[in-house]
Amino acid sequence: MHFRTTLLALLFVLSAGEKSNAVEGPTVAGPIGGTDMRAAFLPPPGIYFGTLQLVAQTIDFLDKDGNTIPALRDARLTKEVGGPFVYFIPEIRILGGSVSLGALLPFANTCGHLFTGTSSECDAGMGDPYVEFAWSRFFGTLRASKYPGAYPIPEGLAVMLGVGTVIPAGKFTSSDPLSQALSPGTNIWDIAPTIALTYTTAPILAEGTEFSAKLYWNSYLENNETKYLTGDVLNLDFAITEHIGRFQVGVAGFYAAQIDDDKIAGIVAPPDGRRAQALQLGGVIAYDMPEHATSMKLKAIASPFAENTVTSWNIVFGWIKKY
Repeated sequence: MHFRTTLLALLFVLSAGEKSNAVEGPTVAGPIGGTDMRAAFLPPPGIYFGTLQLVAQTIDFLDKDGNTIPALRDARLTKEVGGPFVYFIPEIRILGGSVSLGALLPFANTCGHLFTGTSSECDAGMGDPYVEFAWSRFFGTLRASKYPGAYPIPEGLAVMLGVGTVIPAGKFTSSDPLSQALSPGTNIWDIAPTIALTYTTAPILAEGTEFSAKLYWNSYLENNETKYLTGDVLNLDFAITEHIGRFQVGVAGFYAAQIDDDKIAGIVAPPDGRRAQALQLGGVIAYDMPEHATSMKLKAIASPFAENTVTSWNIVFGWIKKY
């Protein structure tokens, strides 16, 4: 498969997401800000390196009815995350598709406060590493772009199956709610099977409209310090984008829904099991540089809706290069 079709698909698949609950709760597997475009593709065999940088801020802390939690009405947290990743695609084919192994080592700095009248604090350090294994197959065809110097466009369907794991090796403190919220790590294992689909049409608006989505089933182990067990979470990353020469631009989103109750020492967490639900929407733009075997992507999304978790905005930038 041509290098163009999938380089950016790697750009955001190698970092754990935001905590689903600002005080107690894990990340979701997969990308900071969402997998979005080219989610089901893998590039040709080789070794790929890159970095990710994120800035995010909470807007509101909401209960099960989507109302502001009174005790947290003045709460505010700001997070900065960055880290290198590596991705390896070997020279082997399985069932007509490619396989890959990727890993990211994130570092984070989080500042803020939770309760009215309390001062802001900060915590920085290594976050939880993330690894992902995947298999991908493209069933379509490549066609040339009408723009000189741009990669060919993959028209048709791509499918990806995989599994991602968040490893609880990051810095974690459980002495009080703010310390937990600020901790770069979570002290929680997350094992998440994944499936992704990407379909690109024939030229309609420009050079082809792409529909892409990736679903993660997050299954957590109990936090051995707090005895808190988060219920399984399904999160879907999606995007509708247009190919225009070296650019790809469109809308992107993230939806997560918790399908099991949280538990503390085996008892359903009060008052209602704390099942969380959240939606984020925004825009995304990518730019390819074929002469340097490099791609870059910028994304900005915010939360119009949430229950039992936070609303927030975040901006993420990343780049990837083949070596």
